[in-house]
Amino acid sequence: MSPKNTICLWFNGTALEAARFYAATFPNSAVGRVMHAPGDYPVGQQGDGLTVEFTVLGIPCLGLNGGPTFPQTEAFSFQVATDDQAETDRLWNAIVGNGGQESACGWCKDRWGVSWQITPRVLTEAIQGPDRAAAKRAFDAMMTMRKIDIAAIEAAVRSA
Repeated sequence: MSPKNTICLWFNGTALEAARFYAATFPNSAVGRVMHAPGDYPVGQQGDGLTVEFTVLGIPCLGLNGGPTFPQTEAFSFQVATDDQAETDRLWNAIVGNGGQESACGWCKDRWGVSWQITPRVLTEAIQGPDRAAAKRAFDAMMTMRKIDIAAIEAAVRSA
């Protein structure tokens, strides 16, 4: 039985390629069924891969090969909570190193234009913590970063 709610991501003919990358990069991720178009459509022909079911970190997704009309934007992103610098580096480097691009404050974009927030739990906990002065120092440190540096966040929290 398919899930009641699925995130649908629009791709320009590269949904299966993206799904395979996500499955290889993120734990608890997999590529599922590919549905081939039963007839011609505006950007493809009968038999082309129209949709691909996949999961990213356990979240059900559907990649739709809808053409170039609606590119990805930062209005949607996957936020991935990481446990340490090694995991942060591995995911960031996989996304950016595979044709993606860096942005600010832990955000990056993959080669298909999908935005990712690679967010160490240390950062989230620091910003949401009860010590508001430490939260501001952590936030200010984050604002200077591209990929999050956990040691620098922890140092900002400790400094007074």
